[in-house]
Amino acid sequence: MKILIVNGPNLNLLGTRETDIYGNVSMDDYLNQLQKGFSQHEILYFQSNIEGELIDRLQQVDFEALIINPGAFTHYSYAIADCLKNIEQPKIEVHISNIYQREEFRQKSVTAVNSNGIISGFGMKGYLLAILSLD
Repeated sequence: MKILIVNGPNLNLLGTRETDIYGNVSMDDYLNQLQKGFSQHEILYFQSNIEGELIDRLQQVDFEALIINPGAFTHYSYAIADCLKNIEQPKIEVHISNIYQREEFRQKSVTAVNSNGIISGFGMKGYLLAILSLD
């Protein structure tokens, strides 16, 4: 299966950003672990801090399943939500932290309504859990 993992703004700083919340493992290191552990799948990765770039990448729909962590766009990007609505492939929304234990504005996801499921609060393991849910 061809799986695309998409991360939104500031997630390029994983491993160094607020390590008490997001951990100290970089996405590159974690992605290597996922690719080795799920060698039967082709795992692609894209990250951007720019909403339009994320939408452009999603609209390529050159994948069989999507794992998306929209970052802060989760809480207010109706443009990404609309984009997800038009993708028929399975979509899993992942959040490294438990968004329901954070600030009130982070407790709402406008993108979740167009996802098949949400994994929140399991750290980087959320990406692994998302892949397992697709098998």
